[in-house]
Amino acid sequence: MGIKFISTGRYLPDKILTNFDLEKMVDTSDEWIRTRTGIIERRIAEESIATSDMVTFAAKKALKKGGLSPEDIDGIIVATVTPDNFYPATACWVQKQLGIKEFPAFDISIGCPGFLYGLIVAQGLLRTGECKRILLAGAETMSRVVNWDDRNTCVLFGDGAGVVILENSNDDSDILASNWGADGSLGHLLIQPAGGTRMPPTHETIDKKLHSVSMQGFEVFKHAVRWMAKSAGQALKNAKLTAQDIDVYVPHQANMRIIEATIERVGIPMEKTIITIDKYANVPDATIPLSLDWALEQGKIKRGDIVLMNTFGGGFSWASCIVRW
Repeated sequence: MGIKFISTGRYLPDKILTNFDLEKMVDTSDEWIRTRTGIIERRIAEESIATSDMVTFAAKKALKKGGLSPEDIDGIIVATVTPDNFYPATACWVQKQLGIKEFPAFDISIGCPGFLYGLIVAQGLLRTGECKRILLAGAETMSRVVNWDDRNTCVLFGDGAGVVILENSNDDSDILASNWGADGSLGHLLIQPAGGTRMPPTHETIDKKLHSVSMQGFEVFKHAVRWMAKSAGQALKNAKLTAQDIDVYVPHQANMRIIEATIERVGIPMEKTIITIDKYANVPDATIPLSLDWALEQGKIKRGDIVLMNTFGGGFSWASCIVRW
């Protein structure tokens, strides 16, 4: 018995913030952003929209595409670092908005690999029979947690949500292998310093903008390439496959240079690589499901394809999954 992706959905806010718009906000330029990141534009959520709202919008699209109703779901996992609240879980708000209840609904907060962490957890719940059909989402409202005065970080992120619906399958579809891990000694490289119990909110933390993203860009780049390549290689080894067996590569969309360096190390050509960073920027936990839904819509993924998904993020953490679609 395998695990099957039966449908996908995505939600992107209507508001588009281009690099030219950012030129008017901070000391940057379209040329600087494009050449260093590959980003052209990003989406920004309206003030009235929270992370759970975007997940719900994407979930309804996925349900419709799969010919399902909310009652067909018996598990919700939301990967996010920008929850509606610290508690209850954003997944519980999604459950409420979909009008369903009395089954597991929880969040995963690890950073950008959260969606693939969620996929590995969902695989276990499905294989053990704890759930029959799981709605797995990655979603972020990063516009609420970036420092719009910091030109090095505010240009990188966007808002959005992606959803997949998973169930057990009797056909060839399956999760063939995975690899995940973390190195907490590198946690300081990518962090939101204030807001938790280590540094509770005060006037000082707010004034110093310590509730926004802080990143050591060069160090993040170095470790990202290393761990994305190593994780992808280990997942391939676990699946007894080589890079040549991969039909479609879906990397985390953080920086085009990171993607280029990673595919060179792993040995996957650019023509097999899904790129959405130019349109959506880095939507941390949402980049993989957003890219999957876009790729399916464009006909770039078809049933039977071997798909490698690969990501890194805060923690410092990483994850890779190989699936037969």
